[in-house]
Amino acid sequence: MANPNLTENGVSDSSALIFLGTGCSSAVPNARCLIQPSDPPCEVCFQSLSVPPERNPNYRCNTSLLIDYFRSDGNHSYILIDVGKTFREQVLRWFTIHKIPRVDSIVLTHEHADAVLGLDDIRSVQPYSPTNDIDPTPIYLSQHAMESLAVKFPYLIPKKLKEGQEVRRVAQLDWKIIEDDCEKPFVASSLKFVPLPVMHGEDYICLGFLFGDKSRVAYISDVSRFPTSTEYVISKSGAGQLDLLILDTLYKEGSHNVHFCLPQTLEALKRICPKQTLLIGMTHEFDHHKDNEFLMEWSKREGISVQLAHDGLRIPIDL
Repeated sequence: MANPNLTENGVSDSSALIFLGTGCSSAVPNARCLIQPSDPPCEVCFQSLSVPPERNPNYRCNTSLLIDYFRSDGNHSYILIDVGKTFREQVLRWFTIHKIPRVDSIVLTHEHADAVLGLDDIRSVQPYSPTNDIDPTPIYLSQHAMESLAVKFPYLIPKKLKEGQEVRRVAQLDWKIIEDDCEKPFVASSLKFVPLPVMHGEDYICLGFLFGDKSRVAYISDVSRFPTSTEYVISKSGAGQLDLLILDTLYKEGSHNVHFCLPQTLEALKRICPKQTLLIGMTHEFDHHKDNEFLMEWSKREGISVQLAHDGLRIPIDL
């Protein structure tokens, strides 16, 4: 069925959120399930290889969101949240299907592998120049993440070439430090973001982000606990109801020391009361179709709309 938001040349005349990845760090299928199969084998992992990924919501890359922001001047900005281990695969699959021509800005939640190890492949969505003579892509991150990435990717940190040192074609990035403070927003490619510091384990602060004036959207990919100040900003009983909450949920049952699992996610939703919630970060424990049936029943019972997101999902939205 044709998308009513697409113009004749395939470019949308509205903003949209495109889920490039909705899986955990190890992604789905889990390689261990395929090379060391259990008896009976993992149904989700084996099924995820039996259908092409673009038609299979159980095939999940690392969590990442592409914001296609339709600006007031009629142009589009493409803002990427996180660049994980599976970024190249996401570009080949979803940038082509959704006609994403480039990335204008990058926003990082934190510096763990599933959020940053695709940074080298950013050059594939930048203009080609054998001498790196291009405008660098702005990348917004915390000071802690910057210090870590300077060690992980020293060649991506701009520095003056020494005499005799060769120019090498690498991603060109303009590193911009943001603060983990709800009171200190920043602007990336004309869209304002409010940092949402959350605990990702009690020894680590990760950032979520609140954005959108016409529709309030919060993206929180890695969380084990909400600080009171952050929960206030995104709660109906606090600073105002969210139109859409995109939230972490790792396992279907139990708990985890650095992530929400479904029981904690659903309890948080009762407190926050967003208009709509889409869940991300799932392991192979989740079967998209079966578990969305459960969530649909829960939504009707609690009066809070929640479903699992899936890779490639495009949500038109007025930002």
